Amino acid sequence: MRSVILVTGGSGTVGREVVRRLLEDEHEVRVFSRRERPDIGRSPVEWRRGDLRTGEGLPEALAGVDVVVHCATGGGRVDVALTRRLTEAALRAGEPHLVSLSIVGADRAPGLPLFRAKLACERIVEESGLPWTVLRTTQFHGLITRVVAAQRWLPVVVTLGGGVRLQPVAEREVGERLVELAVGEPVGRAEDMAGPEIRTARELTRTGGRAGGLRRPVVGVRLPGKAFRAVRDGALLAPDHAVGRVGFAEYVAA
Repeated sequence: MRSVILVTGGSGTVGREVVRRLLEDEHEVRVFSRRERPDIGRSPVEWRRGDLRTGEGLPEALAGVDVVVHCATGGGRVDVALTRRLTEAALRAGEPHLVSLSIVGADRAPGLPLFRAKLACERIVEESGLPWTVLRTTQFHGLITRVVAAQRWLPVVVTLGGGVRLQPVAEREVGERLVELAVGEPVGRAEDMAGPEIRTARELTRTGGRAGGLRRPVVGVRLPGKAFRAVRDGALLAPDHAVGRVGFAEYVAA
């Protein structure tokens, strides 16, 4: 019997990659989003409009679903509320397998609000009573390019200094991995997923800037506190899980 797979945030950066791969593999795909995106998936996708922030449309979207791939995000404490609302609704809808996306280092840099929220989301999923899988990944290539592009009107490009290193991964590869997990049995905490290379934030910012036509100086900023020290000491890295194939320079060149 074919599984019905619901993707929350299916029109977002990673969600659309999940939808793309599911369609390539001819799965039955349902997307829960506040608005339809006609450029994603077209006819094979069943769109269910609603809002995770309020719960509007969620029971209908979950009806008959076997797997939920949770890619929707609101940032910080909003993520916690979205995850709690989704898990509670999923329990009432028949306990589908919940696959949720998180961040490498969520437990190593709890001083950062985003990481603290992601760790709280993980705990909600783990304690939900649902069959579950959580995938932690490193930062996405696209995040770096967006941060650089947002500074195109400044005289300099600011990034993390102090020798902070990152190990970014391609969104498409993350989407493909989420699909692999979604069509398999629940595994709890899946092995982390990271990009193929570790580079300093300065190097990545400089590469991203040049690819976007920016030739401005790159200025590294050191932040105070334990959270920054944890990041500087490698909290965001997963060198033993460098399974990504696309490096940052290859990504921006494409």
